[in-house]
Amino acid sequence: MSSPFHLKRAGVALAVGFACAAVPAAAQAARQVGLGTAGNFSVLAGSTVTNTGPTTMSSQLGLHPGTSVTGAPVASATHISDGPALQAKSDLVTGYNDAAGQASTALATAELSGQRFVAGAYRASSSLLHSAGSVTLDAQGDPNAVFIFQIGSTLTTGSGTSVALVNGAQACNVFWQVGSSATFGTGSTFVGTVMALTTITANTAATFNGRLLARNAAVNLDTNTIITSGCAPGTTGDSPTTGGPGSDGSPTDGTDGLPPASRSNRNGTATLQRSPGSPGSPGSPGSPGVRDCAEGFRGTVRGRQIKRVVFRMDGKRIANRTSSPFRVFVRAMPGKHVIKARVSFKDATVAKTLKMDYRACAAALLRPRQGPSRFTG
Repeated sequence: MSSPFHLKRAGVALAVGFACAAVPAAAQAARQVGLGTAGNFSVLAGSTVTNTGPTTMSSQLGLHPGTSVTGAPVASATHISDGPALQAKSDLVTGYNDAAGQASTALATAELSGQRFVAGAYRASSSLLHSAGSVTLDAQGDPNAVFIFQIGSTLTTGSGTSVALVNGAQACNVFWQVGSSATFGTGSTFVGTVMALTTITANTAATFNGRLLARNAAVNLDTNTIITSGCAPGTTGDSPTTGGPGSDGSPTDGTDGLPPASRSNRNGTATLQRSPGSPGSPGSPGSPGVRDCAEGFRGTVRGRQIKRVVFRMDGKRIANRTSSPFRVFVRAMPGKHVIKARVSFKDATVAKTLKMDYRACAAALLRPRQGPSRFTG
C-alpha cells in the first residue's frame, strides 16, 4: 500500500510515493500457551463435529457438551461428552484466555499474504485474511520461538494458501486465537493450534500441522488431514517432552516423551548400519584383498517413513539424502571419528539423530602413507 504526499520546490509540485511496512519491526515477546489436556486433541468442538470424505487426524477427537459426530472421521480416540472431553474443554478455555491476554503488537494490515513474521505476539483488531500465496514464520534459529496471533473477529484463508516455518520454527509453538470463526480454503496448508470462540470450517483437502479447537460451536471437516505433534526433544512446547538416554535425547523406549494420543500416526523407524566399502567405490583402492584394512565404509540409514537424512562427520556436514538409499561413503582416514545421521520422517514421527563411533586400525595408524585406513565400529 502506498500513500502520496506532495512537495513544492521552485513552484513545481512533486508527487512522491512511499511504502508502509505491513509488519511492525519489533513484536511483543510471546510466551508458550499452556493447553493442558486440550493438547492431546487434533479436533475439539462444542456443539457438533461434521465430516465429509476420508478425513484423518493423528490424535484424538473430542466434543463437549454436544453429542453429534457425523461422517466418521478417523482419529486415535474419540471422546463425546465424557470426562476427558469436559476436562479438555476447560483447559481450552484457559489456553484461549492465556493467548488472548498476552501483550501484543498491532498488525499494520489485515492481510497476511506475503508477510514474514519473527517470534512474538501480534494483534488484529477485527478480521484477519490470508487470501493468496504464503505467509512465513521465521524463528531466526530459535526452536523455542513462540508465535501468537490474536484475532478480534474471523480468520479466513484462501484456496491453496500455505504457512511456511523457517529457521527452526515449530508448529507446536504457533497459536491462533480467533474471536469468532475460522475458515480454511480448499487445498490450503495451515500450521499451528487454532483456538476459535465459535466455528471452525476446513474446506476440501485443507491440511493442518496442529489442532482445530472450537470452544462453543462446530468443527466442520471435508477430506482433511490433521497432524498433531509435539515439539522436538530438548525444546519447549505445548506437549511435554522428556530427555533420555537415546542418541537424540529421547527415551529409548520409543515413546519420545509425548502423551499416547500424540504418538499415533508415528510409524517411522530408522537405524544406522555400517557396511564395508567395495571395489570401485569412491575413495576405495578397488583392489581385491585390501578391504579389511585399506577401505572406508558406507553408512546407511534404513527404516520406514524416512523423508531426509543429513550426515555429519565430526560435526561437519558431508551428505544430504532425500531419497533411498539414504547412504554416505566415508573415506578411510586415521584417528577416531564420529558420524551422526539426522533423520526426519514423512509422518508425525519425531526427528532423531543416530550416532556411530569408529577408529582406524593399528596398522593404518603406523603406516598412514601406505593407503587408506580401515575402521572398526
